[in-house]
Order: sequence, then C-alpha cells, then structure tokens
Amino acid sequence: MDRLEVPAEAEGAAASAAKPVATSRLVRGSRLGAVVAAQAVRKRRTRLSMIGRSAAARERLADESTVKMAEQLVVVLGDMKGLAMKLGQFLSMLDLDLVPPDQRESFQTRLAVLRDGAPAVDFATMRRVVEEERGAPLEKLFAEFDPEPVAAASIGQVYRARLHDGTDVAVKVQYPGIDAAVRADLRNIGMLRFLIAQFLPGFTVAVLDEFRSTVLNELDYTTEARTQRQVADLFTGHPFISVPRAFPELGSAHVLVTEFCDGMPFETVRALPDAERDRLGEIVYRFYIGSLYELGEFCGDPHPGNLVLRPDGRLAFLDFGLYKRMDKGHMAFEVACLRAAAEDRHDDLYRLMVDRGVIDDAAGVTAQECYEYVLAASEWCLVDEPLPITPDLASGAFLMAIDPRLAEFAGMRRQNLPPEHLFSRRADFMTFGTLGQLRATANWHRIAREWLYDDEPVTELGEQHRIWRRDREGAAAGGA
Repeated sequence: MDRLEVPAEAEGAAASAAKPVATSRLVRGSRLGAVVAAQAVRKRRTRLSMIGRSAAARERLADESTVKMAEQLVVVLGDMKGLAMKLGQFLSMLDLDLVPPDQRESFQTRLAVLRDGAPAVDFATMRRVVEEERGAPLEKLFAEFDPEPVAAASIGQVYRARLHDGTDVAVKVQYPGIDAAVRADLRNIGMLRFLIAQFLPGFTVAVLDEFRSTVLNELDYTTEARTQRQVADLFTGHPFISVPRAFPELGSAHVLVTEFCDGMPFETVRALPDAERDRLGEIVYRFYIGSLYELGEFCGDPHPGNLVLRPDGRLAFLDFGLYKRMDKGHMAFEVACLRAAAEDRHDDLYRLMVDRGVIDDAAGVTAQECYEYVLAASEWCLVDEPLPITPDLASGAFLMAIDPRLAEFAGMRRQNLPPEHLFSRRADFMTFGTLGQLRATANWHRIAREWLYDDEPVTELGEQHRIWRRDREGAAAGGA
C-alpha cells in the first residue's frame, strides 16, 4: 500500500483524466437524450445495412453494433453515476434480448464494468471530501491511504487504508455533488423511462418509482454504517457468511469506513469448478432470500459486485445502502402465496391476492392466470428438483413478469403490487439474476422449505446454518 505522501504529478494526471459529476438537470437530461437517440438510429442503421448481406457480414455488423452500444452505455451511464448508472448495473445482470444471442455475453461483460469499475474521480477531489467531512487531514485520520480506488460505483469510490491501530479498512467516499445529481435524475424520471424502454420494454412505472424512493437512502452513509454494523453483529461467527464490520464513529454522511475484505472477486469466482459455484450459489440464496423469511430483514441490492470469496471459504457480502426490514404480516402473506403456488392451490392463491389488494376482483383475471403468472416468475424455487440457473432462465422469468409485448399474463401485469412487496420481489429477481451469472445448480425448493415449511435442512450448508442459529439463540436466551 502506498503511503500518504502522494506525488503532486500523480494527482494532477488523475485530475486531467477524470471529470466531476454533472449535477445540472439540463446537462444530465441531454446526455440521456443523446444515448437514447443514438441507439435508436444505430438500431435502424444496422438493421437496414444487413439486408442482402451474407451471414458472416451480418455477424460482424451485429458484433460492431453490440460493442458500440455497450461502450456508449458504459461511458455515458458510468460518467453520470447516480441513478442512471444504477440502471446500467441492473441491465448488466440480465440476459436480455437487446442484442443477438451470440453477442449477449460480450454485451454483458462490457456493461459489467458498471458494477465495480466505473470511471474514477481524481484522488485530490475525493481526499478533500474526507478531510472536510471529518475535519482533519488524512494523515491524522489514517496511518496509510492508497490513492488508487479499488472500486468505483454508482454513488462513491472505495479506497484501501489502514488505521493507526493496524486495522485494514475500506473507505467509501461519496462523489461530490452526487446528491444533486441523483435528484436531477429523479426530476428527469420521464427521460429515464424512455431510456429504459429502449433496452427493457415493460419496465413498469412502479419499478422505476421504487428505484426513485430507495436510491436516496444510499446517499446517507451514516445510516448505512449503522446498518452494516448491526448486520455484521447479526452474522458474527457464521460458518459461511461474512459481513465486514463498519465503524460509524470514523465516518460521516459521505464517508463510510468498514473492515477491508480481501478475497476473490466475482469474475474470478465464475471460473471455479461446478461444485464450488453451486456451494456459493446456495450461500447467496440463503443470505439474500433466506434472511427475509428467517430474520424479517434483507439486503435490497443483490448483485455480483457485492460478493467476495474470502480465503477461509466464507462468502462476504458488501453494500448495505439498501436494506429493508419487513413487517411480519407482509412476510406471512408472501409465504402463504408461495406455498399455495407450490401446492397447486390456484383458487387459494387468487383469493389471497384479491384480499391483499394485489388483484382487482373485477379485473377479469382468472385464478389459473394468477397461478401461472406466479409460477412463471418464481418456479425456480417452487419446483422440487435440481435446477441449473442460467442467465437466460433468470432474465426469461423477469421479462415474463413485466414485458407488455407478451399477450400471456396481460391481465396480471396490469395489477398493482403494493410497495411493501415490490422491494422484496426486486431483491428476488436480482438474486435470481446473480445466480444466473454464477450458473449455480441446486434444489432451490428444498432449501426454501426450511423457511416456507420449517422443514429440516437437506444440505450440508443448511445443517451448518441450523447449528449456528441454535447456538446463537441459546446464547441470547442465556444472556437474557
């Protein structure tokens, strides 16, 4: 790790290579308009130029179009950061029909840069944020501070540092002006809807409004630090889940300090043998989905950039800016619906949704349509057999749920999911998308039965988790 003394020429070079985050609504709106218009033109130009060409020529043109589209999204959305970049991260996780099937992996790889390698803001600028927020020079706050960011995401950049007591820490520093930038994006919500429609037809207003209401929570690092410390305490001593501890007393509204998590990033994890990827997939599933039903709280931002495989084999989970605690009544409703679908109780499922206000009883939606819609979106955790999760399977379920071009389930797509359930369904789809990128296989239903039916675990990880929970509950009872 480099010492605090950063050469002036290094800071100057970094400054010349980076640009501040644009906060003007007009500037940010014009950038969105430019990428939308350019993509519309490019699609038309590429399609027309393919007429009469050979198969090889069409393949080359498709590849060029894909590369240009992905590169433009990375540059524009990454440079804008904030909410626009968040949408780019989401797009990178799904195997959508935006491009020819043989080019989708290349497209996703380029968009994946937005997960944890966005364009960096220069160190001098970010250093000033830390020093102004904490009211002290960097040398007093940290024994060492590496000026090169280890990650650059939608809201801030992450640096590696060392405390004076020798503790290695990660320091997430919020981009200057990102508050105004995010609020400008929210005012440009109409333009964002149009942008998304170019790449993801059927992305509903409710989903975008959920983005709008929750992304503002990520701007408050003070809340995130407290949340992360609580979750780290909650999973202390867990056999396969790791949450780095946060230090709220060392941070501020725009600076977050946590334990540094060293290990294998997701892109390397994807190349591991099948058995290891399956093990990690089960851990991902248990943390993001199991925590909702077992603990009544869950992280609302599952994606590959938030996962690190530690040397001891535990999977570390990062980023708790979007964290949700759910009412027991809402959880009970979701469990009841999943059980009704798993047991083929069509009428019971339909009545549950009508009584909850999800379905208008006068809308003409049948019990069979309601059942098949839920099955299409959630069958991966309802079918009682080993199921490999692929990107195509994950995105297919997502598009089946929202795409208005499909005549199937048109009535269900017009119904309104209450806000309290929209957040958990988003987490479910994003977990599904993460497992698709991991290409993990498991009997997801047998795992889910632990929290849906209170069944005994059927996997080794499930048994380890049960023992941990039993010991933790016993210690809590003893302490009381």
